[in-house]
Amino acid sequence: MAKWLTTFARGKDFQEAKRILEEAGIKMEVISPEPGYRQVAQPALVVDDNGRSFLEEEREKAAQAGWVEYRPTNLSVPDTAPEVFAEDIFGQAAIVLLAPCVADETKIRLIAHLTGNISVALPYLNAVRENASYIKNGPVLTLMEGYRFISLQPLRISIARADDIIDGWRLLEKIRVEINRVWQKRNQIQPSEVLRQRPPALEILKRLPRLNCQACGEKTCIAFAWKVYQGTAKVTECRPVFNGEYSHLKEALLEICRGLGTL
Repeated sequence: MAKWLTTFARGKDFQEAKRILEEAGIKMEVISPEPGYRQVAQPALVVDDNGRSFLEEEREKAAQAGWVEYRPTNLSVPDTAPEVFAEDIFGQAAIVLLAPCVADETKIRLIAHLTGNISVALPYLNAVRENASYIKNGPVLTLMEGYRFISLQPLRISIARADDIIDGWRLLEKIRVEINRVWQKRNQIQPSEVLRQRPPALEILKRLPRLNCQACGEKTCIAFAWKVYQGTAKVTECRPVFNGEYSHLKEALLEICRGLGTL
C-alpha cells in the first residue's frame, strides 16, 4: 500500500487532522519541523491510502496543502533553534501548495506565503547572488540551487524539484536567513536591478505536454518554449494546457513563467 505525505498552512489544521485520524484509529507518522525549521513550516503527516481518503473527505475541517508520495529521506531537521533577526522582513512562511514536480515526479514543488514582505531586499540579493535573475517589473527574483528552481516574489516563494518535504523546509529556511542577513548588511551593498541572466528555456519545456501538436503555430514544443522564453509568444497559446486535456500542467507552467518574467 502506498504512503502519502501532506502538510498544512496553519497549525490548527494540522492539529485538527491529527485529531481526526486519532479518533478514527488510523495510523500516521508525524514529521516535525521543530526546532530548526519552525519559522517556515507546519508539521507533515504520513498516512496510507485510507488515511489520505479520510482526510480529503474532512478537508473543510482540516485543509491540506496537497499530497505527494512519501519517500523516506536521509535528511534531518536541525536540532538548534532558527536564527533570530532584530529586523526580520521575511517573517514566517506557510506552505499553501504541495504537489509532485511536473518536470520530475520523483521531486516535489511547493508554494509558501510569507507574513513579511521581501520586495525591498530583492535588489540587494540580486547584487550578491551570481546566479540570480531579477525582473524589476514583477518584482521577481529567481535562483537555481543545484537542480532546484526557486522563485521569490514579495509575499511568496515557489520551489520546484525539491527532493522531499524536509529539503523544501531546508530551502525555505536558507532563503529566510539569507534575505535577512543581506537586509542587515544593505548599507554595505550596492543594490542591483540588472537582469544578468535568465534560467534556461528548458525549464518551460519541461512543463509543457511535449506533444509537438503545432496548435500554437510552432513545429515543436521546444521551439514554442524558446519563443515564450524570449517574450515573442504567450504561454497561454499552448492549447492542450489552457484549453485541453493537459490542464493539470497549467499552474506549474504559469508559475515558471512568472519566475522568468514572461507573463
